[in-house]
Amino acid sequence: MKVKLDNVGGDLVKDNDTYILTDNNYLNNLTYSRTFLKPGQKTNGHSHDNEEEVYIFTQGHALMQIDTEYHHARKGDVFLIKAGEFHRVFNKDEEDSCAFTCIFQKYDREGDAAIYNEQNEQPFGD
Repeated sequence: MKVKLDNVGGDLVKDNDTYILTDNNYLNNLTYSRTFLKPGQKTNGHSHDNEEEVYIFTQGHALMQIDTEYHHARKGDVFLIKAGEFHRVFNKDEEDSCAFTCIFQKYDREGDAAIYNEQNEQPFGD
């Protein structure tokens, strides 16, 4: 199956005030996912005990939090997230969405594979 960074194919998972999320579950073990994070919004902060993740930014300007470090994220930036690392994305733009594509081990989004928690939040003080 051929896919693109900005069109993962697949199924709409969520469309709410925070983001639009599409997952492609064509592969047996990996999910290829696309997120449009709406202006001024942030993703839920979480970690995965036994799973790594790759984030590829394709649109906009965001701030990527990995544990206690914050990184500017723009189109073309790629972040490698180790198992157990807390991560979250903040859309710094108040007018436009930012977008990123993720690749991760398949898990039940309704289960407990992702551990959601809040960590220090200082994304706009940089």
